[in-house]
Order: sequence, then C-alpha cells, then structure tokens
Amino acid sequence: MNLRVLFLLIAICFSSCEDDDIRQQNPNLLNIQFDIVLNLNFPQYSQLNFAGNAIYVGGQGIGNDGIIVVNTGSGFVAWDASDPNEFPSDCTRLQIDGLSASSTCQNPNSYSLVTGQPLEDGLQFPLLSYRVNENDGSVRVFN
Repeated sequence: MNLRVLFLLIAICFSSCEDDDIRQQNPNLLNIQFDIVLNLNFPQYSQLNFAGNAIYVGGQGIGNDGIIVVNTGSGFVAWDASDPNEFPSDCTRLQIDGLSASSTCQNPNSYSLVTGQPLEDGLQFPLLSYRVNENDGSVRVFN
C-alpha cells in the first residue's frame, strides 16, 4: 500500500513538470528577465482591486507585447501578452475581453486569463505565466 502511494506521488511530481518543459521548449517565446511592481492605489492599476478584472501593462515581458495581470478573486495571476502559438508579429499581442484574451491575427487564438489554457482545440502551448507576489496594496510580477 505504501509503495503505491509513493509511486502515485512520484507520478504526480513528474506530470506537474510537464507544462514547464513544454513552456521552455516553445520556439515562439523568449526568456526575458523582468521585475515590475504595480501599486494598486495608482489609477491605471486600480481595477485590480476587484475580482474578475484584468489589465494590460505594456513594455514588459517578451519584446514590447506587455503582460496581462488578472485578479481571479482568489489571488493574482500574470501572463505574457504575446500569443504563445504564433511567432511574434503585429497581430500576436493579446487583446483582453473579460476573462479571456485573443490575438488579432487572421485566425485568432483565444485563451483563458484564469487558467492560461487555450480556448480552442489544436493549440499546442498555454499562455506564458509569470510569478506574482501581493504585498500591502502592491503586486509584484517577475520571472
């Protein structure tokens, strides 16, 4: 019985690393280091004080496509605003629509801003996530 539980735990650990391996192998996304702090008292970030809101922050993340920060109601998540299933171009910056985001390419790809998963079949990569820390009215997003 203990051996089965141990095997199950090991299997879960290895399967949880699968998404990170896929993300690191994404040829469309670069690994650019950044660190930004959003003060939720500033008007441009104040929407994040309310659950279910998402904002776009330009000039961060991959190239100049920016990042998307979301208050899910149970915490904050941050995603790169570049479509992970397309080589970066003029149409691959994601546009926020409620709690989803889509590219503006001829065949747009859509993603959940809560889970980062594609909303359409056949897309190989989820959104690129960033680390988030909340502290005293500010949100730090970094990788």
